[in-house]
Amino acid sequence: MRAAAGGGPGPDRAALDRLAWRLPVRQVTEHPRSPADRGTWPATVPAVRQLLDEGLDLSAATVVVGANGAGKSTLVEAVAEAFGLNAEGGTRNVVHETRRTSSDLAEHLQLARGAQATRDGVFLRAETMYGLFTYYESVFRGADHHRRSHGEAFLQFCAERAGLTGLWVLDEPESALSFDGCLALIAHLRDILADGSQVILSTHSPVLAALPGARILLLDERGITPTEYDDLPFVYHHRSFLDSPQRYLRHLYDA
Repeated sequence: MRAAAGGGPGPDRAALDRLAWRLPVRQVTEHPRSPADRGTWPATVPAVRQLLDEGLDLSAATVVVGANGAGKSTLVEAVAEAFGLNAEGGTRNVVHETRRTSSDLAEHLQLARGAQATRDGVFLRAETMYGLFTYYESVFRGADHHRRSHGEAFLQFCAERAGLTGLWVLDEPESALSFDGCLALIAHLRDILADGSQVILSTHSPVLAALPGARILLLDERGITPTEYDDLPFVYHHRSFLDSPQRYLRHLYDA
């Protein structure tokens, strides 16, 4: 059985699903001519192993959530690389590299594309944005990402590429963004989805996980589980913490 996507809030999911035939990436499977060693990392991560064993169907908007170490970044980075995007971020034309930190999972993946789907795309990794912006400033006259705050530079980068229709992969972008910045990113993602792009987003943010129309995949020790927004553990804990911070903090004092 293939891991189907779960549910996210918003009225747009049915409309997005009707566009599935033209998605840049409809399905991710293990490449039959390049099987991964199940005994070595990252195939030992339950979510990655399930992806390799069963494959994964993607929708127009997919949100990937889970605790640290669950395989979120490993999975989305591998899809971006297998699609042909630069491992440290950017578009297909970027050849920038400082130090390779991603896994070799992309080498073992095969992507199924929609009919006549575009091969264009954008990839942003939170941990490599500084190097990517430095690269852009060295190549493109007028690029000024480092003259802005981290979050402002991130949103500027997205806005400058708003007209690019294709696969947008974002790995934990909330590290750069305030609450208002997260809302601004959601507005941007809704616009590019409406224009026919596909979005794959990994996040720890309950704000970004609420992307309207998105299907949510929870990665944990069980593997990949389709999950509704209100059933996500981190949504429950954020709500509980904001309702009563001391209920959580007292455990730190007693430790």
